[in-house]
Amino acid sequence: MKKLLVLLLMLWSFEAEAQISYMDEAKALGTIAGQGLACQAAKYHTFELLARAIILTKSPSDYLQGEALRAYMEEKANVFVAKQMDGSYDCPEIAARFDNQDIFKATLYADGTIKMPDGQVITPRQAYDATAIYDVNARDFESASKIYNRDMSKVKKVEFKDNSAALEN
Repeated sequence: MKKLLVLLLMLWSFEAEAQISYMDEAKALGTIAGQGLACQAAKYHTFELLARAIILTKSPSDYLQGEALRAYMEEKANVFVAKQMDGSYDCPEIAARFDNQDIFKATLYADGTIKMPDGQVITPRQAYDATAIYDVNARDFESASKIYNRDMSKVKKVEFKDNSAALEN
């Protein structure tokens, strides 16, 4: 997991030469968001706002925007579950790296325009109210934990018997 997060943060470094596709970027943002949510990073809510704004602002069409948001949420949920299942291994370090990303140097304007840390300005195809895309007072971790715990309670315990004595005969 640590290597995955480092790789994704490298992908998200704004000085990268190669461009990734719109859908791959949405998935990468979802992966990083899932790590931040699971590890309860201090800047998670700011990241969520910026990630959603990037997906909306860069959207080439309404259809792809919907698909990208779905991919983002699915990736975020998958990474959250994986991090819960590994017992939140290495979360303090992950949260510290999460809170020091370059994405937090971006500026989001009220109409959805984003000025990236490298100076690039991205304007949306249609202006939107950037303050309405995410509730910064949301209790995302609690909600996700409830869903995770409810689903895990449905998993039945499986016990295996050691039949090695039977195999030796």
